[in-house]
Amino acid sequence: MLLNLSFRTFPLALDLGSGRGYIAQHLTKVPCLHTLVCLKKPLKSLFKLILQRMLYLHWVNDLPRAFREIHQVLKPDGVFIGAMFGGDTLYELRCSLQLAELEREGGFSPHVSPFTAVSDLGHLLSRAGFNTLTVDTDEIQVNYPGLFEVMEDLQGMGESNCSWNRKPLLHRETMLAAAAIYREMYGNSDGSVPATFQIYYMIGWKFHESQARPAQRGSATVSFGDLAKIDGLLSRGKK
Repeated sequence: MLLNLSFRTFPLALDLGSGRGYIAQHLTKVPCLHTLVCLKKPLKSLFKLILQRMLYLHWVNDLPRAFREIHQVLKPDGVFIGAMFGGDTLYELRCSLQLAELEREGGFSPHVSPFTAVSDLGHLLSRAGFNTLTVDTDEIQVNYPGLFEVMEDLQGMGESNCSWNRKPLLHRETMLAAAAIYREMYGNSDGSVPATFQIYYMIGWKFHESQARPAQRGSATVSFGDLAKIDGLLSRGKK
């Protein structure tokens, strides 16, 4: 998803959940942005920084409140541009663990953190007060040697399961069964297994009088029913 903001000037921007600064280093090249504040120290000192640890959106327990507070700190006609993991993230791992646990232990508990569905995201942003919404999705697949490497990588990223009702441990037999199920159901021809990361991209604006508004209901002069005739009208006009 590409966003062209070259026609606007933003004197101040906030990088919320900035991680190690990979986004910030690209924002420095945007001419319409004057000052960027990061809420976590990036790889390089790019601007005067406020150093503070901040959770990412998929770790937030109360997402509606988080969106409301983001909306509150924006100036009128300010824009919120965000990204977060989506509901299909790690579905291969989640399904493999559930099937293995059902088979070996007769039940299952969540072993992957819960994620928001894309159908709910626009509603949450609208309820928070944002308008002129844009929501897009993307999927990234990363191949690993097996299930254990997937889980090791997640732990190294600090992305372990955050569910309160999770089991404290998984039995060895269940883990081995999950690894076999993962490879059988989703394995690649070269022996590796894919891990899917779904990402939601979102844009929302805070209301301002200068913003474009939809036309009043019933003010249209052309019917959508006429769109089917547009090719014929254009070809007739060329003659």
